[in-house]
Amino acid sequence: MHTQSSLLQQLENLRIDPRGTLLVHSSYKSIGEVEGGADTVLDALSEYMKEGLLVLPAHTWSYINGANPRFSVLESPVCVGILPELFRKRPGVIRSWHPTHSVAALGADAAAFTAGDQRWDTPCARGSVYGKLLDREAEIMLLGVDLRRNTFIHGIEEWVDIPGRMTDGHELLYTVTPEGEEIAVPSRRHSGLSWSQHFWKVEPVLEEGGALRRGSFGDAGVMICGTVETTDILSRMLADNPDLFSDNEPLSGGDVPEALPKTKPGIPQHRPARERFRP
Repeated sequence: MHTQSSLLQQLENLRIDPRGTLLVHSSYKSIGEVEGGADTVLDALSEYMKEGLLVLPAHTWSYINGANPRFSVLESPVCVGILPELFRKRPGVIRSWHPTHSVAALGADAAAFTAGDQRWDTPCARGSVYGKLLDREAEIMLLGVDLRRNTFIHGIEEWVDIPGRMTDGHELLYTVTPEGEEIAVPSRRHSGLSWSQHFWKVEPVLEEGGALRRGSFGDAGVMICGTVETTDILSRMLADNPDLFSDNEPLSGGDVPEALPKTKPGIPQHRPARERFRP
């Protein structure tokens, strides 16, 4: 049986920076039997990252829509698993205000990190928490899940303005703040195919390029993705082939960049023309 102590040791073995920023996508059942259950998993993650910033997705995209347009920061449940749902309710955790792609964060600067996402009209705008992950050179922990759960890649697609990923028009959604105020958030949505189901195909490229490393947490396999390295590699791949994720076929030789970086590149500043900001 796994314990908080053994899970903390595994986090250390993964070489995650405890003073940095870590976003965790997770499958709780993949971890196996844990003494104290899901709360122990969150205790281990929170303890390890106590001097940094711990972030979990608190998404509601599966049910917040034009027919059900009101997202409550305090009450709307998470649609991406038990660990994020429990985490968002913990003392000190702050949830961002995006109606479909909120996150929950714990750390000294959690309030600044989560602030302002209701001002953007797309799920992963460059000025949103997903762009802030890049600015902070954060790492993404895929805990028992694969790249198909890595929302950050949707952000990269937005920032390089891949055609056909977003609706042209806006759906009127509302964020209900912790104080009960309703804020109108006209939102463009992901559209077309389930593009994220095709993200798996770049796993070997990211690993070869030093953007992805592997380990374990409990019984679960783990991938750790660097946001800067992932953005650099996938931005170049998408620039060469905007249809990279348009099918579910393995990559061909022509899809793979000839030279992949082994050192950390500079942080790109993508600002697509169609991104809208509301002051």
